[in-house]
Amino acid sequence: MRSVEINRQPVELYKIIKFEGLAASGAEAKLFIADGMVSVNGVVETRKRRKMLAGDSIKIFDNEFTLKLVSVE
Repeated sequence: MRSVEINRQPVELYKIIKFEGLAASGAEAKLFIADGMVSVNGVVETRKRRKMLAGDSIKIFDNEFTLKLVSVE
């Protein structure tokens, strides 16, 4: 499992999927979520705008990662 660094929280779930390149657009990311293709912390998540925090884990397709908060200085 890899880490994805975020510089603020919360971040909406669909945005993380889009920015990690797992969806071509925000609309496609929202479709993946609505179709039950995404799990958050081991549970299927269908809320597109789920607020994600550091420590949360996301699984989509064969990709699994954990969010890590980094400070921006």
